[in-house]
Amino acid sequence: MRTALSIAGSDSSAGAGIQADLKTMTMNGVYGMTAITALTAQNTTGVTAISEVSPEFLAQQLDAVFTDIRPDAVKIGMVSSPALIEVIGERLRFYQAKHIVVDPVMVATSGARLIRPEAVETLTRTLLPLAEVATPNIPEAELLAGCTIESPAEMEAAARTIRDRYGCAVLLKGGHCVNDANDLLLDGSGARWFTGKRIATTNTHGTGCTLSSAIAANLAKGFALPDAVQRAKDYLSGALAAGLDLGKGSGPMDHAWTLQGRYAEQAD
Repeated sequence: MRTALSIAGSDSSAGAGIQADLKTMTMNGVYGMTAITALTAQNTTGVTAISEVSPEFLAQQLDAVFTDIRPDAVKIGMVSSPALIEVIGERLRFYQAKHIVVDPVMVATSGARLIRPEAVETLTRTLLPLAEVATPNIPEAELLAGCTIESPAEMEAAARTIRDRYGCAVLLKGGHCVNDANDLLLDGSGARWFTGKRIATTNTHGTGCTLSSAIAANLAKGFALPDAVQRAKDYLSGALAAGLDLGKGSGPMDHAWTLQGRYAEQAD
């Protein structure tokens, strides 16, 4: 079985973060592992407290994984301090990690900043150059590219700026009133749009975590980046459409068992 590592924060409600990543990786057929950057007191409606791990402990987690069960792909999610980002970059370079997916968790859908200002520079300097692909949403892409995005053409311009500036492919996620649910992949082969239909649901907690983890899982399985993105987008759409409500803002990975049942039925 192929393996994937999630480096991210923990979500006590299990709809996002490490817990969502593990569910996603399992559902996409790879063995998931974790290196936790922070504990959060969190549910489907918001985060009330964060407790970061120490850089030394994060390094020990990464060493424990890479020296025993080497990941075929790595997903990086919430990392809010420069010291932790530096540790991740140093260890990934040391172990020559492959298929790195960076979800630059910097700006929430509400517009709230989720990362310390001083950590943004460290993330862009340390992690994005290591990434096979980065998966920003519109507000995060605006921050990374230093521009305003209000149209598909401006999405393409911003993605090109990010790719040229940091040397990684970019999956710029649509939504945020720019388009229906269309995502833009810009890599060495050029631009490619992945179209999707917006699903009428409030259950969007953890969608970014789920998408990036599904991409990492499919890269681990040997799919090329465009195919990994398409498979991940299909998986997320299926999760959102499953429609199991567990809380006020239940997320797509709260639907994992619904999806698992559907896949089992299809297999039968």
